Amino acid sequence: MKVVAISQRIDDYPDRHERRDGLDQKLCRFLTECGFFPLPVPNGLVSKSEVKNEYYSKELIAWLMTFNLDGIFLSGGNNIGSCPDRDNTEKIIIDFASQRQLPVLGICRGMQMLATIDGANLKKTNGHIRTRHILQGGTITGEVNSFHNMCIEVCPQNYHVLANSEDGEIEAIRHKELQWEGWMWHPEREDHFDVRDINRLRNLFCKISS
Repeated sequence: MKVVAISQRIDDYPDRHERRDGLDQKLCRFLTECGFFPLPVPNGLVSKSEVKNEYYSKELIAWLMTFNLDGIFLSGGNNIGSCPDRDNTEKIIIDFASQRQLPVLGICRGMQMLATIDGANLKKTNGHIRTRHILQGGTITGEVNSFHNMCIEVCPQNYHVLANSEDGEIEAIRHKELQWEGWMWHPEREDHFDVRDINRLRNLFCKISS
């Protein structure tokens, strides 16, 4: 079974003096349904240099290199900027994937992370929380769920748009050269996983152009 590293959200519990990494159990089930073994990436392996005030990643890179990874999955949760340790963990993971030509899928926040690293800006949006959209004007079609209040302003220069929502917001992007995609919906939050999402992820992570 192919191994896919999956980023995790961070939840703060100040009364317990804890910061916890977490994943929706359904997201792991979605990946196993697609035929992949989910490997959660810890957020605590990126350290901050007191001298240069920069983040470094020896421990995280060593952790990633321990496994023979077949892909990277950037999960949802946490707005970008709210958890710098998660932001920097994902930046390092994305750079790792780029250097090794690994396929990547980012969902919701994960798509936003891919876009902002490529220079895109985010903006607030209305009518995209706890609702559904019909995808329009692109390669991916059908109905999707929506659980976000931020979206990307314009498509990053190294990507092209795969789908928009009815109100014109970008719902999916694909890198022009790498096997990287971003989806603003949550495939794991469907009562029954959509065959469209399963097949698209299988194709992406098996390095088959779709």
